[in-house]
Parts: sequence; structure tokens; C-alpha cells
Amino acid sequence: MVSEGSMGANHQYAAQDHSRRILSIDAMRGLIIIFMMLDHIKERFALHIPILDPMDITATSPGMYFSRYLAHLCAPMFVFLTGLSAWLYAHPANKAFRSPTGFLAKRGLFLIFLELTAVYLVWAGSISTIFLQVIWAIGLCMLALSVLSKLNYWLIGVLGFTIVVGHNLLSPVHFTPDEWGYNLWTLLHDRGYLTDTGPVTIRVSYPVLPWIGVILVGYFAGPLYAHARSPENRKKLLLASGLGCYVLLALLRGFNLYGESLPWHPQQTLVLTVMAFFNFTKYPPSLDFLLITIGTGLLLLRLFESIENPFTRALTVFGSAPMFIYLLHLYVILLIYSIFYLIFGANQGDRFGVDSYYFIWAFAIILPIVLYKPTKWFAHYKHREKHTKPWLTYF
Repeated sequence: MVSEGSMGANHQYAAQDHSRRILSIDAMRGLIIIFMMLDHIKERFALHIPILDPMDITATSPGMYFSRYLAHLCAPMFVFLTGLSAWLYAHPANKAFRSPTGFLAKRGLFLIFLELTAVYLVWAGSISTIFLQVIWAIGLCMLALSVLSKLNYWLIGVLGFTIVVGHNLLSPVHFTPDEWGYNLWTLLHDRGYLTDTGPVTIRVSYPVLPWIGVILVGYFAGPLYAHARSPENRKKLLLASGLGCYVLLALLRGFNLYGESLPWHPQQTLVLTVMAFFNFTKYPPSLDFLLITIGTGLLLLRLFESIENPFTRALTVFGSAPMFIYLLHLYVILLIYSIFYLIFGANQGDRFGVDSYYFIWAFAIILPIVLYKPTKWFAHYKHREKHTKPWLTYF
């Protein structure tokens, strides 16, 4: 027989474990946001240093290359965790299934609205070009999942993995602007301009087809965080999945078999050889790009389940209010850039810029520290008031 005391202890342990699971996801989001800050600081203060896709290893310094590589983790894991969170929404602990369709559709439309308004105003050098970037792509992915979540769970998984693994086969397919399929293909797979004439042009920076595959895979991975799953089993699955991504990447990339259009070759130095091997396409994300980023993300999720310290607790603060800190850091970077521009003027063409990556890293260390308190305040406010102010859940 099980005593009442041991039953109480088990319930307490389950509650603590459930909290730890959610905090591990928040910590992952928080780390992504810090890497995103680094990348956006580079975009604002070192835009004069060109970074191609894939990166030109003969023209990109190792410091710039590996700093940019940290930012590669952001979009894949944000999209993956969006799908995973949708599964958690649909399967609340000890409650009946609830359809995620409305939840996803409303938030997807909200993200598209933000991309075209608040985010666009940050990055627009002029009002002549609208760039459809990552927030827009996540919004479209949420709209797609709002429809596809009605499918059988296993069919969702098959469709997601088929897109992620197979979309590289579509790389030879191209359309010219005068062909009937150009606009649709630009939205789905090839970067380009939807409109390139008139007072305002629209450019797609994040083709969405591979990202739809990622959000479906994330939804399929949701049961990893089911309330009834033991933490040890989940950690084993996260470890096996992450290492499996690495093994598959080593085989595909090592022998230049599949998954990346740009083959790698040994270079003059070890550093350049490493850079060549991991030089993957992001727009749209190649299979190799997704294997390295999502594989790393799965291993980090396992790590965050096993450790708790002041740093991880700070990460959970950022991860618990992701849209708030995303918008806040963009505008703070813009404000600081404007101050530097007013003081020092344009020193890189018509922009202010820095050549030292030490400045970018120092700024990237200071900025999260400065923004921690306001983010913590908003996170507490959000979780305290969200039941009476539903709009807070969008942030």
C-alpha cells in the first residue's frame, strides 16, 4: 500500500516537475532572445560588413562567422517551440483536449500585423520597401498549423518531416517574375520581390514552406512534454533526438550527400575547414541547417531540465514574455543607434557603424542586463493580469 504521506510527496514532486518542464522551455526561449539581441546589434551597428547566405568564408572573419552562427539557432527553435507550445495548449494537464485552431489563427494574424507595423518601423531605412521577415513567417506558420492541426497526429508528423527532409529536392525549381507561379513560389521557397514596381515594393526574406515543416515537427514533438511523461524518459528522448540530428548531419554533410546545395571542401586552415563544413543556407533553411540548429536546441532543452542557477532563472524571465522583450530590445537598439548617429554622424556611407566586434559583443552583454528589470516587471504583470486582460497573452 502507498501511504498518504508518500502520495502527497508524489503529487508535490509531479507539480514541481511540471513547473521545471515549462521553465526549461522558457529558458530555451530566453537564450534564443539573447542570441537574437547579438544579431540585431550587428544588423544595426555593423550593417556595412556584408554577410552573405551562406556566408563567404573567404571574406567573413571567424569572429563574425561564429557570432552570426549563434543567431542561426533563433528562428528554427522559435518556430519549433511554437509548434510544441500549440500541442501543450491543445492538451492541458488533466483536462480534455481543446482545439488550438482559434488560438493559433488569432496569434498568427497578430504576428503578421506586428511585422507590418511595429517591426517594420524599426528596420525600414525608408518606406519604399517592406521586408517580410521572421515574425511574418512565424505568423504564417501559425495560420498553417491552425488548419493542419485538425489532421491526425501521425499525419501531422509525416507531413512535417517530409517537408523538412524533402524540401531541398525543390531547390532546382525556379520561376521568373513573368511566370504564373512566381509569387506563390516566392512566398514558399525562393527569396524575392512580390512587387518591385510602384511606390512601395515588398520583399520576402523568409520563404515559409520549410518553416511550416518545422512547426509541424514541433507540434509532433509536443508529447515529449506531456504531463504524464517522466522527466528521465523525456531527457533520454531529447538526448537521443539531438544526437541523432548530429549523426545524420555528419553523414549527409561529411560525404556531401544531401541537405545542402553548397558542398564543403577542406581549406587551408583548420578554422576555415570548420567554417566551410558548417556553412549552411538559411533562406530557405536547408536540411543541414535545421539538423544543426534543432539538434542543438534539443540538447539545450535537456540541459535546462538538469540545471538551475541564477543565469537560467534570468533566461526564464526573458522566455516568459518573448514578444514583449522582442519589441522592447528592437526599439532600445534603434534609440541607442540614433544617439550614436547624432553624436558621431555617418562614418560608414550614410550610416554610423563600428568595425570592432568587441563593441558588438560588449553591447550584447550589457543590453540583456539593462532590459532584465523591465522584462521581469512585465512578466509578473502579464501572469498576474492575463485572466482579466486576455491581450497580455499575446506578449
